[in-house]
Amino acid sequence: MNDDGKVNASSEGYFILVGFSNWPHLEVVIFVVVLIFYLMTLIGNLFIIILSYLDSHLHTPMYFFLSNLSFLDLCYTTSSIPQLLVNLWGPEKTISYAGCMIQLYFVLALGTTECVLLVVMSYDRYAAVCRPLHYTVLMHPRFCHLLAVASWVSGFTNSALHSSFTFWVPLCGHRQVDHFFCEVPALLRLSCVDTHVNELTLMITSSIFVLIPLILILTSYGAIVQAVLRMQSTTGLQKVFGTCGAHLMAVSLFFIPA
Repeated sequence: MNDDGKVNASSEGYFILVGFSNWPHLEVVIFVVVLIFYLMTLIGNLFIIILSYLDSHLHTPMYFFLSNLSFLDLCYTTSSIPQLLVNLWGPEKTISYAGCMIQLYFVLALGTTECVLLVVMSYDRYAAVCRPLHYTVLMHPRFCHLLAVASWVSGFTNSALHSSFTFWVPLCGHRQVDHFFCEVPALLRLSCVDTHVNELTLMITSSIFVLIPLILILTSYGAIVQAVLRMQSTTGLQKVFGTCGAHLMAVSLFFIPA
C-alpha cells in the first residue's frame, strides 16, 4: 500500500477480469459459442498445418506462409481464449499478476507478428500474379524463411517494448480490468500516474504495425487488380481468385475488427 492508501495491483498478485460480468445470464451462452469457435479454430488450423507438411504438392511459398499463419492463429487464440473460458464458466474472474504479464506479452507479440506476416503473404501473392516468370527467383525458399523469421522477430521485439513500458507504470487503486484479457489500454486505466508517454508510444507503434501493413497490403492488391484487369483468360482469373481468396479473407477478418 502506498502513502495515499492506494493498493498496488502487483503487490496483491492478481487482477480481476471484468469481462462479461455485467451480463451473468449470458455467460453460459457466450461460453458455449466461444468454445465451439475455439475448437473449430484449433481443428481447422491443425488440419492446414498437417496437410501442408504431408502433401509434397503444397511445399510452396504460399502454403509455407499459410502454415505459419495457421500456427500463429493457434498461438494467438490460445493466449487469451482458455482464460476467457475459465472466467466464463466459474465465479472466479481473476488472473495472477504474472499470468497477466505473460498474456499481455504474447497477445501483443502474436498480434504484431500477424500484421507483418499478412504483408509478407500479400507480397507473395503480388509476385505470383504480377511477376510470374520471376516468381521462383523472388520467392526463393531461403528468402521465404528469412521473411517468416523477420515477421516473428519484429512481433516479439515490439511486444517486449510495450509490455515493459506497461508494467513499469504503477498500477494503483482497484484491480478490476475492464476487459476479458490483459491488454495495454485497459491496464493503463488502472494507473495512478500520467500515462501520456505510454499512450504516445502505443499510437506510434500501432501506426507502424497496423496502418503501414494495411497500406502495403492494399498497394499489393491494387497492383494485382490491375494485372487481373489485363487478363483475357478465364482460367487465369479463376487461378488468381483461388490463390488470393484465402489471404483476402484472413486480411479482412484481422484488420476490420482491428
